[in-house]
Amino acid sequence: MAFQVTSGATLQCSFGATPSALQVLPVKCVTAGSPAANIMDHAPFVNVLPFGMCNSMANPTVAAATAAASGVLTPMPCMPATAAPWAPGSSQVMIGKMPALQDSSRLMCTWGGVIQIVVAAQFTTLTN
Repeated sequence: MAFQVTSGATLQCSFGATPSALQVLPVKCVTAGSPAANIMDHAPFVNVLPFGMCNSMANPTVAAATAAASGVLTPMPCMPATAAPWAPGSSQVMIGKMPALQDSSRLMCTWGGVIQIVVAAQFTTLTN
């Protein structure tokens, strides 16, 4: 069983320097203490906020800064690029006609990072 994820959940990117928080807009009218998330809550700068500095060489700004520094890895500000939904979602719980987001879900960044949920923001609602 996994925990239902809500607004305020703590996220971490494998290439990010600092954690971030998931922001869920209260448009689905489902709450579990805070607005509940589904797999479609992946929009950069709306749902997924930056993770401080990015260390991925697949990120063009990091690659350019590193090249300018003669090959010394030079982190640059994170600009999340999350085009696809979270996966996997709940197999049984739907929110806004989409699978509920659970704490075992992962989100891929175009720059190669894997974003995971560190803290679900609530611990009383379980999903399958």
